[in-house]
Amino acid sequence: MTPDPMCYLNGQFTPLHLAQVSVLDRGFLFGDGIYEVVPVYGRRLFRFDEHMARLDRSLSKVRIANPYSREQWLERIRPLVASLAEQHGADDQVVYIQVTRGVAPRDHAMPKDVTPTVFMMSNPMKSPTAEQRHQGVACVTARDFRWERGDIKSISLLGNVLARQISADVGALETIMFRDGYLTEAAASNVWVVHEGALLGAPKSEHVLEGIRVELLRELCDECGIAYNLRPIPEADVLSADEVLLSSATKEILAVTRIDGESVGHGALRGRPGPVYGRLYEAYQRAKREQCI
Repeated sequence: MTPDPMCYLNGQFTPLHLAQVSVLDRGFLFGDGIYEVVPVYGRRLFRFDEHMARLDRSLSKVRIANPYSREQWLERIRPLVASLAEQHGADDQVVYIQVTRGVAPRDHAMPKDVTPTVFMMSNPMKSPTAEQRHQGVACVTARDFRWERGDIKSISLLGNVLARQISADVGALETIMFRDGYLTEAAASNVWVVHEGALLGAPKSEHVLEGIRVELLRELCDECGIAYNLRPIPEADVLSADEVLLSSATKEILAVTRIDGESVGHGALRGRPGPVYGRLYEAYQRAKREQCI
């Protein structure tokens, strides 16, 4: 029988099915906490410092003290990665980190002197299939009806769940969202458009999570000689783009070839992954080899 994956909870490593938290934990009652997801390639953590910086930003925005230093996080994450690799043969993984405000009597106001609850687990990475890489993926569009603080990587993800289900119901991979007529992001991805050879993304704001791949793609564009810009992108520009791309920890970078049933792009490349995607995907693979610890 395959052994149960190990997880980390409040100072202890334990089989995942034995991990328990109090029903008074504010993460359970209010969704009062944040999370982070770190990709692992060949048992090594990808852009770990950037993920830790975003973890710290999210914690600061919700007034939870970061419970560990960089080295303390590493001391707790590495055994999880090693355990999953050795017991389940998964060298490529995604580490899930969750920090809630902790256990306290139910009250909306933030309690003082509460110890945060820290939970971590690692799962085998589910990467896009070869078919998705070759043919691209389908997306649908929707109004961005989520809360106003998309910049916080909150565990309160009901809005994202409802948005993602819109695409799941029709067999599409993602839901691309617009607020007041302008692109924000997808349910679980950042969204990019290619116009006249340049890669364009939504500007930083409280409505958009600053994906780790935002800075990474800027670096890769510099490496590849591709123009890069973050600016407001009207919905019409997305629907008429030369290419549309998704980025996330598990998708890496992925071409969108159909939106709301219509093919993306123009001419001979209409409905097919485009050249900018191809160059950035190859550059991303090089980054994976060079930026892991």
